Amino acid sequence: METLYLIIVLAPLLGAIVAGFWGAKIGRTGAHWVASGGVAISTLLSLYVLRGFISGSTEVFNGSIYTWMVSDGLKMEIGFLIDQLTAVMMSVVSFVSLCVHVYTIGYMAHDEENWPNDSLAGRNSYQRFFSYISLFTFSMLMLVMSNNFLQLFFGWEAVGLVSYLLIGFWSVRPSAVFANLKAFLVNRVGDFGFLLGIALIALYCNSLDYVEVFTKIPDLAETQVHLLGDTGWSLVSVIGILLFIGAMGKSAQVPLHVWLPDSMEGPTPISALIHAATMVTAGVFMVARMSPIYEFSETALSVVLVIGATTAFFTGLIGVVQNDIKRVVAYSTLSQLGYMMVALGVSAYAAGIFHLMTHAFFKALLFLAAGSVIIGMHHDQDIRNMGGVRKYMPWTYWTSLIGSLALIGFPGFSGFFSKDAIIEAVHHSSIAGSGYAYVLVLIGVFITALYSFRMFFLVFHGEGPRDHHAKSHLKESPKVVTVPLVLLAIPSVGIGYLTMDSMLFGEWFKNVLFVLPQHDTLAELGKGLHGPNSMIAHGFMGPALYLALAGLVIAWIIYTKMPGVAESIKTRFEPLYRTLDKKYWFDEIYQFLFAGGSRGLGNTLWSKGDRFIIDSVIINGSARTVVRIADWARTIQTGYLFHYAIAMILGLLLLLTWFVIA
Repeated sequence: METLYLIIVLAPLLGAIVAGFWGAKIGRTGAHWVASGGVAISTLLSLYVLRGFISGSTEVFNGSIYTWMVSDGLKMEIGFLIDQLTAVMMSVVSFVSLCVHVYTIGYMAHDEENWPNDSLAGRNSYQRFFSYISLFTFSMLMLVMSNNFLQLFFGWEAVGLVSYLLIGFWSVRPSAVFANLKAFLVNRVGDFGFLLGIALIALYCNSLDYVEVFTKIPDLAETQVHLLGDTGWSLVSVIGILLFIGAMGKSAQVPLHVWLPDSMEGPTPISALIHAATMVTAGVFMVARMSPIYEFSETALSVVLVIGATTAFFTGLIGVVQNDIKRVVAYSTLSQLGYMMVALGVSAYAAGIFHLMTHAFFKALLFLAAGSVIIGMHHDQDIRNMGGVRKYMPWTYWTSLIGSLALIGFPGFSGFFSKDAIIEAVHHSSIAGSGYAYVLVLIGVFITALYSFRMFFLVFHGEGPRDHHAKSHLKESPKVVTVPLVLLAIPSVGIGYLTMDSMLFGEWFKNVLFVLPQHDTLAELGKGLHGPNSMIAHGFMGPALYLALAGLVIAWIIYTKMPGVAESIKTRFEPLYRTLDKKYWFDEIYQFLFAGGSRGLGNTLWSKGDRFIIDSVIINGSARTVVRIADWARTIQTGYLFHYAIAMILGLLLLLTWFVIA
């Protein structure tokens, strides 16, 4: 099996290398075949591994592949931990990535139009893009398959690096360059905390291997560390919070969420890849994998819970006022990532991973459907300029409807089972902050339905696009675009129904995710549920379903029957609208505090330090001192012999006086 796992992770890397270094020789067709082929191999083998775990024929694998270095007993290795959690992540990552690869063939077919004629960066850009997304897939597989913190950190940083390249892929656009730099810098803030957490683990456990570290954590539960003064801090809490800071950056949690909406500057395929199953879910996966650490710190769990709930609610509100079709879906991603973190914060790790899986399918579907609409609208992304698209793009319409219903948690769709499980788990939790989180995630259900169907009705319903030129050329996207939509729509409908029992309440994650008995909210929830139909019936007895339906109906009334109401509400609540439109002024505050503060510090160091101290005092000052000494010395060099004789006599008298006195 070791060889099989190596093929899974190295096949996309090989495709990336060939498409990247020999793209000019193999051409466009060769590049997309070799890149997509590598990911297809990973997908098939990952599904084979998943099937083995389902049937019971595959056993958990935990082994080292390569030892890079041993320092004072600390081993730094490359290795794989393949269990049920890994198998799910491998399958989701590779399948969604394969759909994105196929979709990219159609979406990027005319990419040369996005570059100036004399642009060197635009030369072979199609091949380069396929190289990047294959490298992205390799990096994510390395992250989820790792069995140690060193390899985890390698994959963590690699997805960050490749996302930087992909967000700023259209490098001739200043907005794209700004967005990828913003993503890179914000993620470095989170990664600093992540690295400190790993350093503490290495210091106190003298190991980077997951199993060895998890075995030692219970013994460290009472250990105190002194960070500031004599105040003692729980070591496990500090480690958990530092690791979560890394997750806040990678999974875009408040206040490190500001990079994710701007990542829409990249091509739509990478928006789907970043937002669905790869980079942004890395933080969710990491916290779930570290469940043996978080279970021994309710403080860390509370931090995860409160930050996740805050992100779910407040970023969802911003989605209500967005007019760029991709940014609406982007803020939806931020909100859903908050839901996943909420699940982790109440120790419902299985529900968090379950929502990660279902979200991967319907969110990739929504992004690719948005890209299909953008193609039809000649790259106009403003939903206010759309309308009536359903008449021209039926495949895109129906798949978008499926994705939207799954997103709001409509009964029977995949998102219903995962989101309802999270809400009920929070309701049953006693972790500090669970009451606050329960209120926010409930209201968030209404908000999700409102912004999702606001976008859906504005895009697909109504009389038609305002641009008559776009309207005359509007048609369904080619099959290379619509086939991935259909492939993603199928699990968006059925994957939750089929897997809910085993993943949420069964033994799929037994001995994989660690939960203390007093934190096991899912076990409490599962006592009254017997199968997916029982959970659907249970959903009708709770408020979440009716809040989702209320959001859908209100969106239908406002944006199809009474379009003037939206403008009236905007005018009446202008301060609130402005606050949401400005995204709570996070960007402006960060620009003022960090960008402005850095520039101010730089200007101060330049004017006071460089110009005054170094240039004026040290360099020019020393030169002026030498000149003054030389001028004074020149005045006593008269050239007269008797002047020198008198000076010698006076000097001799001074020396004799000093010797006599001494």
